[in-house]
Amino acid sequence: MSKKSFEEVVRLMARLRAPDGCPWDREQTHRSLRTYLLEETYEVLDAIERDDAEALKDELGDLLLQVVFHAQMAQEQGRFGMEDVLTGLHEKLLRRHPHVFGEGKAETPEQVVHNWEALKARERDDEGSALEGVSEHLPALLEAYQLTRKAAQVGFDWEKPEEVLAKLDEEVGEVRKELEGGPAYAKASAGQGHQRVEGELGDLLFVVVNLARKLGIDPEVALRRANRKFVQRFQEIERELAAQGKRPEDSTLEEMDALWERAKAKKSGT
Repeated sequence: MSKKSFEEVVRLMARLRAPDGCPWDREQTHRSLRTYLLEETYEVLDAIERDDAEALKDELGDLLLQVVFHAQMAQEQGRFGMEDVLTGLHEKLLRRHPHVFGEGKAETPEQVVHNWEALKARERDDEGSALEGVSEHLPALLEAYQLTRKAAQVGFDWEKPEEVLAKLDEEVGEVRKELEGGPAYAKASAGQGHQRVEGELGDLLFVVVNLARKLGIDPEVALRRANRKFVQRFQEIERELAAQGKRPEDSTLEEMDALWERAKAKKSGT
């Protein structure tokens, strides 16, 4: 199979959107494709997490399709086209890398990031917020990470991770305080009580995100790995119970806890 150029892909999308093209492609809008854009992004992340080069190649192609699709629709609307997207990207890369293409200085990755954010700040309106550019449509965990990262870049941050841990203890105490005086589920399910617990839990999660950022850990990646770990261990419990002719719903919590610890030990080699 001969290699194809980017221009050929763009022409192919234009053909699919033509009056005699594909009915499905022709009926799509920017809004109708939002779900696909998110799905393809997460599939790229999954391929990276699994270190699967073949899957990553395919998923990057699917993600690129979304970019080409949106640019083609904008072209048809007379708003902008793929050339405008590429021109904007080209100019931004030149502008944001003065240490490579200009007279700027940056000897470390940290200096590059600092300079990048300073350049972005100068590009913003003088009245603009340091938090501008963080989309409200991001997953909440990623939004919190980006918000705290931007706030930290202008000096609004803890000095040490230990200080964040102290704040984490404080927020755990606030949640515990809200749950005092009765069973947690009863307190949380009762109107105003539910809202207060929700608020305190939100504060707790926000501090956890700050701790991850302070330690140089992407909380989204960390949680995804924890999710995969949970799936593996829980499925190990299911397999062990199946070997006994049982299902989780037929077992006690104590039995499943014991199998969980066994799955942990097996994974760690202890």
